[in-house]
Amino acid sequence: MLINTINLFGVGTALAVILPIIGLLVGAAAGIAIYILVSKKKVGNATQRAGKIINEAIEKAQTLTKEAMLESKEEILKQRDDFEQEVKNRRGELTRSEQRIAQKEDTLDKKEQALDKKLETLEKTKEELAKKGTELAEIREKTEEAYKKAEKEVERVASMTRDEAKKILIEQIEDEAKKDALKTVREIESAAKEDGRKKAQEIIATAIQRCAVDHAAEITVSVVNLPNDEMKGRIIGREGRNIRALESATGVDLIIDDTPEAVVLSGFDPVRREIARITLEKLIADGRIHPARIEEVVEKTKKELDIQIKEAGENATFETGVIGLHPDLVRLLGRLKYRTSYGQNVLKHSIEVSHLAGLMAAELGADVNLAKRGGLLHDIGKAIDHEVEGTHITIGADLAKKYRENKEVIHCIMAHHNDVEPQTIEAILVQCADAISGSRPGARRESLDSYVKRLEKLESIANGFEGVEKSFAIQAGREVRIIVKPEMVDDAQTVFMAKEIAKQIETDMEYPGQIKVNVIRETRSVEYAK
Repeated sequence: MLINTINLFGVGTALAVILPIIGLLVGAAAGIAIYILVSKKKVGNATQRAGKIINEAIEKAQTLTKEAMLESKEEILKQRDDFEQEVKNRRGELTRSEQRIAQKEDTLDKKEQALDKKLETLEKTKEELAKKGTELAEIREKTEEAYKKAEKEVERVASMTRDEAKKILIEQIEDEAKKDALKTVREIESAAKEDGRKKAQEIIATAIQRCAVDHAAEITVSVVNLPNDEMKGRIIGREGRNIRALESATGVDLIIDDTPEAVVLSGFDPVRREIARITLEKLIADGRIHPARIEEVVEKTKKELDIQIKEAGENATFETGVIGLHPDLVRLLGRLKYRTSYGQNVLKHSIEVSHLAGLMAAELGADVNLAKRGGLLHDIGKAIDHEVEGTHITIGADLAKKYRENKEVIHCIMAHHNDVEPQTIEAILVQCADAISGSRPGARRESLDSYVKRLEKLESIANGFEGVEKSFAIQAGREVRIIVKPEMVDDAQTVFMAKEIAKQIETDMEYPGQIKVNVIRETRSVEYAK
């Protein structure tokens, strides 16, 4: 191949190619030789290091082995010491347990000896009790014989049999039991009344404080002020025709006397009196006073007053919050503005009763709307009681039925003066509110004759009961104080007497508010030193 190459390219060219190849081969051989020498040297060094490492490892292994053997010996010694200590502790505990067991055995022996002694004592006691039982039986027999002899002797001396004595004893026990029962009843009733009285006072006081109103007793006359005394002559007119026309048209009496610059209108119908007052004031202001003008002004005043009456009824329903009333009932309510009862304005009284009943119903959890409605309408019959026969209660109930009011409202109207027994709490509240409103100081007035008659009636009712010595109506007839004869009435009977007198007063009398019945029993012992 080399020859072929030389032949192909020539000698010079062949040398140029062959020489580098030869150089490369020589360099490679030299490198291989150097590598082999270096490798041998590294192997020798590695062999030396390996031997050194092995020797170090052998020395270290020997050292660790020696340390492990020392540690094992120490651990074995320690465990042996612990075992010996535990064995020692166990032996101590066993010794203590044996001592405790020995003590308990001694204690049990002592208890057993004590029980034996107690058994011996019980046996002796049992024998003694048996002997005493025999003795007691003998004593009982002797006692029964003595009791029978004594019983016969007592019957002989007292001249009564055993049954008769037993009957008397039972009667005495029954009397004592009745007295104790009456005493207990009185204490229970007293406690219940006190609690009820406090709660009622609290509710009523709260209602009164939240519904405070002014009171002014109205009278049956009105006074019209005149600009001068000459106006009296014009009101009288020629031959008195003006005053006659005015009295005829209004139904009110005119009193013209020496009172300076004043004319008095007298009449029991407040509506007519109000018409006459307004008419007279208009005539005085106008100056034209004659029969025709009087009739014209009276008619005009009546129409104006009708409007005012309707407005008064609407204001009352708005003030109390009562809605849904029939328009005719509203107009009748307005007429109560000109109606009085014992000097108290009936419309103001009805509004106040409505408020009081509603407040108390709210405190007690009753129907507030029903209580207010019943309170506002309870005196509605007084609006026309001078036109229709019957009491204002029956008239009011008929009006409520006519205008289709609730049955419970009708019941409130009928029951507010106990004409029928109250069946609902709202009816009772209306009754209470009516009494509160009428009994406020200054709310009502009554004549001296009726006042005296009421006091006399109170005292006569109290004096009609057996055992009453004296009775006194005090505090303007709001309390009757009764003194009983102590030899005829005992303390227990005073409770029942007070109840009976109160019931009799409720049945026979009509009065505002309530009347306190106070029964007093007093025993006096009098002796004289001589």
